[in-house]
Amino acid sequence: MSKKKKSLPVVYKPVGFLLGWTSGTLAGLAFQKVWKMIRHEDDAPDALDKDRGWGEVLLAAAVQGAIFAVVRSAADRTGAKAIERSTGVWPGDDKGGRD
Repeated sequence: MSKKKKSLPVVYKPVGFLLGWTSGTLAGLAFQKVWKMIRHEDDAPDALDKDRGWGEVLLAAAVQGAIFAVVRSAADRTGAKAIERSTGVWPGDDKGGRD
């Protein structure tokens, strides 16, 4: 394994952190808009919201989780492709998956 390959994940960590933070923020905004379209409400139910039923709470959690996963994966993939284009090295290990 080359020295460049070993040091790249350290260089990628700040980029990955920034992408993760940004994608989380974007996912939150997207969820708010989607929830408003689905239920015509500004606030999604929380698991501890006593006045909401199980169905609403679980639907909100499922929609939020799906949106977060898609946005996070798109951001991670975009960042990895940009690193590969600029350095010629894929930022992850050969196994794949998150830390």
